[in-house]
Parts: sequence; structure tokens; C-alpha cells
Amino acid sequence: MKRFLVFSALFLTLLLLASFSLTAQASAPAQADQFSTPTPLPDGRIIYIVQPGDSCFRISAISGVPEAQLRSLNRLGEDCALSINQELLLGIGGPAAYTPTPGPAATPTLGLPTPTAPPGGAKICITLYNDANGDALRQDAEALIPDGALSVTGTSGQYSQTSVTTSGPDPVCFDQVPEGTYNLSVAAPQGFNPTTLHNTSLEIKAGDQIFVDFGAQPAAAAQQGANEPQDAGNNLLGLVGAGLLLAGIALGVYAWRFYGRRPF
Repeated sequence: MKRFLVFSALFLTLLLLASFSLTAQASAPAQADQFSTPTPLPDGRIIYIVQPGDSCFRISAISGVPEAQLRSLNRLGEDCALSINQELLLGIGGPAAYTPTPGPAATPTLGLPTPTAPPGGAKICITLYNDANGDALRQDAEALIPDGALSVTGTSGQYSQTSVTTSGPDPVCFDQVPEGTYNLSVAAPQGFNPTTLHNTSLEIKAGDQIFVDFGAQPAAAAQQGANEPQDAGNNLLGLVGAGLLLAGIALGVYAWRFYGRRPF
């Protein structure tokens, strides 16, 4: 009986130590981002972001754009000097297709017609705000995000304009927009993830004043929220393992105390 209890305690302890080792290896290391072929922006531009270790020769090889064309499109010298995160124009490919992404839609609001609006023209104002709480609704305390790319493109090609968001209190507005159907899109700057749809389609009439809010959130905040469920599961597994380990130790002490001095 004594031998059975001692071996049982040792086996349970080894089993628990093995479970701790498997728990520590449960989280796989993050994989590096893979290169993906750039797609045309709504205004037709094909943009590549320079990565560490890139050169004109490498970018030409992976994109198929000759080095001479790269230098010409981006006004680069003969040495083709590049800097990390620099935007390189690879060419013009035509407006990107409208592909909605999961998530709440942007929140357009229709203002009252203005008496001073030019005949046949409308006004579209766009903001990109820091959706700190991720609820896809702009709060008064949520500031605007600068350096986001904006685009207003008519579906029939009657109008196409781009701009960049600012950190000031006012939205970016496009004046004298002709009547028609338009695709409005925004690209959040590096380090932010969208919390609303980054595209919306609107029918615009002469004299309209339209305001559209797009939301984005710092990527670090989104990653922290994604990691919370996994961390909670690991913590629970650790607590269960610690309890089983204590039970194994207690069983071993019991066996030694009551049977340690008796002969087998």
C-alpha cells in the first residue's frame, strides 16, 4: 500500500510538471507580415510602402515595374535612394472596386441645403476620428486623426478628388461636387485599424451638405483586446495546474508520514 501511494504521488507530480511545460508552449510566435501585391486606390494610384532592406532593384523585381519607370514616377535620382515607410507610386491602375468589410457602417448625416451653394453643386465633409472605445460612434472627446487618405469618386467618372485628414477641429470638405452617385473612402494612417466601414456609397443632389464620420483605433489597443481572452484562459489553466500540483505534494507527504517507517 505504501509503495502504491508513493509511486502515485510521484506520477501525479510529473504529470503536472509536464502540463506546465505544454501550457508555456501554447502560444505560437507571431509570424512576420508577408508581402502582398498593392491594389489600386480609389483614385487609381498603385502605392508601395518601402520596407527595411528594400532597394529599387528588389522593388522592381517583385512588382515588375522597371527601375527607370520607378525613378521617373517618383522623381528619384540615379542612385535611387529610398527611406523606410516611403510611399512609391508604381503606376495607375484604375479605381479600386467597392468591397465592404465587416463592421459598423460610417455615419453620414444630411445637412440642410445652403442658399449660397452654387447651382448643381453639393458639399461633402469627411472626418476620421480616434474611436478610442471602439463603439463606432464619435464622441465629443474623440479627436480627429491626421494623415489619413480620403477619396471622393463618382461612379460614372464625373468627379474624383483626394485629400488628407488633419488633426484640427474641422472636417475635410469637398465643394462644388456635381449630382450623382459617389464612393467615399478613407485609409487610416499607419498604426491605426478601422472600426467602421472604410467605404460608403451615397446619392448626392444639388445643394446637399453631407457629413460623413469614419472611425479608427490605434492598432495597439485592438491587439490588446484580442489577446485578453487567450490570457484569461492561460491564467485559469495555471490555477488548475497549481491546485493539482499541491494535491500531489500533499498525497506524497501523507504516504511518507503514515507509511514511511513501516516495512513493505
